[in-house]
Amino acid sequence: VQLQASGGGLVQAGGSLRLSCASPKWTFSNNGVAWFRQAPGKEREFVAGINWNGGSTDYLDSVKGRFTISRNRAKGPVYLQMNSLKPEDTAVYYCAAARGSGFATEITEYRYWGQGTLVTVSS
Repeated sequence: VQLQASGGGLVQAGGSLRLSCASPKWTFSNNGVAWFRQAPGKEREFVAGINWNGGSTDYLDSVKGRFTISRNRAKGPVYLQMNSLKPEDTAVYYCAAARGSGFATEITEYRYWGQGTLVTVSS
């Protein structure tokens, strides 16, 4: 199963982007989903996660108050609304579906991954 991440691009500092994660063949409505990011020369890190029904979310400390993860459980897409973007947010962003209904910060807990979408924030 392949997830598709989209919505990345080039934006100036202070701007906004909305990333989407979907699959043409799977709504992953019973799975937790998370967004990770990987900047050049750095390890992939957890950014935000949401459980199967949207009732539980969590965020990387540096994005709290600026990023919001949400989902349309019936139709499948999971979104990451990113506001007040900073140059340090520049990275390839990946979405991933968990093995179960919850989410975790560890990469190993995720079975299905999207191909990544590049977010570049200029200063």
